[in-house]
Amino acid sequence: MTDSDEDSSEELTYAEAGVDIEESEAATAALVGAVSGVADSTEYAGLVELGDRYLALATDGVGTKLLVAEAVEDYSTVGVDCVAMNVNDLVAAGVAPAAFVDYLAVDEPDEQRAAELGEGLAAGAEEAGMALVGGETAVMPEVVKGFDLAGTVAGLATEDELFPGEAEVGDALVGFPSSGIHSNGLTLAREAAQRAGGYDEPFPGDGYDTVGDALIEPTRIYAYLLEHLREHDVHAAAHVTGGGWTNLDRMGEFRYDVTDPFPAQDVFAFVQDAGNVSDEEMHRTFNMGTGFVVALPKDEAESLVEATDGERIGTVEKGDSVAIRGLSL
Repeated sequence: MTDSDEDSSEELTYAEAGVDIEESEAATAALVGAVSGVADSTEYAGLVELGDRYLALATDGVGTKLLVAEAVEDYSTVGVDCVAMNVNDLVAAGVAPAAFVDYLAVDEPDEQRAAELGEGLAAGAEEAGMALVGGETAVMPEVVKGFDLAGTVAGLATEDELFPGEAEVGDALVGFPSSGIHSNGLTLAREAAQRAGGYDEPFPGDGYDTVGDALIEPTRIYAYLLEHLREHDVHAAAHVTGGGWTNLDRMGEFRYDVTDPFPAQDVFAFVQDAGNVSDEEMHRTFNMGTGFVVALPKDEAESLVEATDGERIGTVEKGDSVAIRGLSL
């Protein structure tokens, strides 16, 4: 067996690909601890009290999905990703997005790239129903290699409009489908793609011509759900991003029994096969087909499902784990 054969058969993990989730969470906790007490916050948004309403803020980027866009020379989708990653966090708090500002850092200006990024940002803002109010472009060749894109979203909500943020035992879980890999776990997905021959290889599944096409599918924006969620007694919501299905823990310390998740799209099977990734690692890293989850009284679940594209996927029970597809996370 050659060294390359050994590399391709070795089980790949997110940490080995370059991102240690535990170390990342510890560093984030240190930062949060250093600024604690500055303002109120939910699990997904910072809050500033303004009279009878709260100003909610969230900020995020696109991560190493930018490297895929750069490699395939298609920047048309990552602006949507940047909007989605921010807006979906606000929605998980129960807040309607009002305005978005972006920050683009580059090593050197590129007119075509900037135009494609701007088109994606504008499309994402329109889909989210909010204003795109400009931003900043910084040229920093000594700091940035290539480019980085991030943004901040702002929204307003009354205290009654905010979700309580804590699930309850007996709640139903209603999930909403993802569009694919979204914008988390791309460090692992990119490594798997390289093992399989690169982004230009034919995609061994439905819906895409190449592996690169599958990986840059834009993140789904869940702002359309907010009106329906507010009409139901939603206790808490989870945006299934970094950390995969363990994000359900952000709704409180319970056992989340996920019996009927949405099917995982073909892109996840590709990453798992190409990277020889375990089932547990896949579910701790990716959304695996379900991008957003809410917990609400079981007698409200059917009505929410009928009003949206959601499905009842499980139940909240006493305990401390996420049970899904035979795994306990």
